[in-house]
Amino acid sequence: MDNLDYGIIGNCRSAALVSKFGSLDWCCLPEFDSASIFAKLLDEKKGGSFEILVDDNYSINQEYIPNTAILVTRFSDGRNIFEVHDFMPRYHKEKEGYNAPPEIVRFIRYVYGSPVFRVLYNPKLEYAQGSTNTYIKEDFIVSLTHEIKFDTVFLYTSFSNQKVLNGEEITLEQDGYFLLGYNEKILNPSLEKVYLEMERTKVYWLNWSNKTPTYHKYNTQIKRSALTLKMLSYDKSGAVLAAATTSLPETIGEVRNWDYRFCWIRDASMVIKVVSDLGHKNIAKRYLQFIIDLIPDKDEKLQIMYGINKEKKLTEHTLDHLSGYMGSKPVRIGNAAYEQRQHDIYGILMDVIYTQLEKFTTDIENGEELWNITKGIVWIVGNHWQEPDKGIWEFRTENRHFTFSKVLCWTAIDRAIKVAEIFGKKRKLKKWRTLERQIREDIHKNAWNEEKQAFTQSYGSSHMDASVLLMESYGFIDAMDPKFVRTVNAVEKELCHEGLLYRYKNEDDFGLPSSSFTICTFWFINSLFKIGEEEKAIAHFEQLLSYSNHLGLFSEDIDFKTKRLLGNFPQAYSHLALIECAMNFSKKHSEMGIIESLENKE
Repeated sequence: MDNLDYGIIGNCRSAALVSKFGSLDWCCLPEFDSASIFAKLLDEKKGGSFEILVDDNYSINQEYIPNTAILVTRFSDGRNIFEVHDFMPRYHKEKEGYNAPPEIVRFIRYVYGSPVFRVLYNPKLEYAQGSTNTYIKEDFIVSLTHEIKFDTVFLYTSFSNQKVLNGEEITLEQDGYFLLGYNEKILNPSLEKVYLEMERTKVYWLNWSNKTPTYHKYNTQIKRSALTLKMLSYDKSGAVLAAATTSLPETIGEVRNWDYRFCWIRDASMVIKVVSDLGHKNIAKRYLQFIIDLIPDKDEKLQIMYGINKEKKLTEHTLDHLSGYMGSKPVRIGNAAYEQRQHDIYGILMDVIYTQLEKFTTDIENGEELWNITKGIVWIVGNHWQEPDKGIWEFRTENRHFTFSKVLCWTAIDRAIKVAEIFGKKRKLKKWRTLERQIREDIHKNAWNEEKQAFTQSYGSSHMDASVLLMESYGFIDAMDPKFVRTVNAVEKELCHEGLLYRYKNEDDFGLPSSSFTICTFWFINSLFKIGEEEKAIAHFEQLLSYSNHLGLFSEDIDFKTKRLLGNFPQAYSHLALIECAMNFSKKHSEMGIIESLENKE
């Protein structure tokens, strides 16, 4: 696979990636951050996969059932046609809550003729450490390992267990199924039950998508991105993952390979803000509860990231036996960045708290806890905003006074003031307003570079950084302020390459980046749009959309030369920024339509 041509399926408990040829190449069960069962994505030979194999006469096409997370791979040689409908079950229980078992269903739909396929079923449990042995039992196929630790997975099917395991030809004459489960079933599945699971799952996703408003422009892209963000949310705790994978490299053959199956406060908060803008307030409420649960002590500093089950220690290990995606080593699990200090998370979190209170004031539970968190954040920011940090891009060596971090410290205080006003807590306001003014003046004085005529990456630096484009989004500066317009122009001049943006160009801990960070290009497009360069912004947006994969999905990075997708996949950050841009364009389109209709009436 040379362009991350995968679809994601998931049920808000775990997720899996299916290649455009119908091969299940990445899957962790029972949860997102569990050890892999299939990891061909990270090692073609050792990783393990679950493949549907046909001869070369078949053409293969893939698409989602619209507005759902059910992925359909269609195999046709003109006379013989069948489809694989891949999904992870998720639907409402009869009483309350959701049924979301750690299972993958591959429903094989017979369409026409006498199609023939073979199966390569090759699970490799526990990240393919040690050997996995597979046996045929009376009702199922079981695979187990016990060298590293004991683990099992069960495969139920309507086809011959023997033929499946031996990779023999299967001629399809009617619908069939595979059900891969982390647990042994109490009641054996049947074709009827599996079909019902699929229909219930389809209804769940159609209902969820129906809550997303319809937009005049880019509606398909908004809905697919929203579904992708939903699939990256973890129902049990309210966490939102940065991506579904680990160690997909930012550059092929290099070492920028990280585990993204965790909840970064920054990424997740931005996702929540966008998803709640789309009207999905339950996901926002669950995330706020996740944050409340993480901050038990009034003086406890917030980490930049946590495990999806609120783990605070995310020790990093390498899996040296795996060759890595296209030979890019090391393969990492865990992430040492959890120990870093990044001041911007406080502003991002306060922005989310304020947004939720503003939208759902009468609806928000835990008001007292949120006020407590607000006071704690102001106390921490007040005491630490003048200190350097690692910044949004997580430089692993030196600390600096990053402009983005300072702007987000300002945002924390600005939103805390607004929260105090909502709660009627006036006694804090005078002190907090003084602090807000102090930080704002400090940024204008130290982050502006006269020579560059722009806000730069850090105090005293001449380097440009895409993150300064967010100064306007967070309300620090008006879009039409000459300083912001000049900053956008400076970013374009120094960081834009063939319509794609560098995050920054100064060398970091690993040298000059050779791939574009997708979200930065979306930020740039948004900024162009805000400063009145609307046609140019839309042209860049259309160009960027053309770099998605065949299903409209984006990873973290795009290679400058080949335009191939790189980095962990699918990336929440990229999809939230896509939605933000598309919503802005669509909003403007709607406003223009209203103006035109009023003019016509006159």
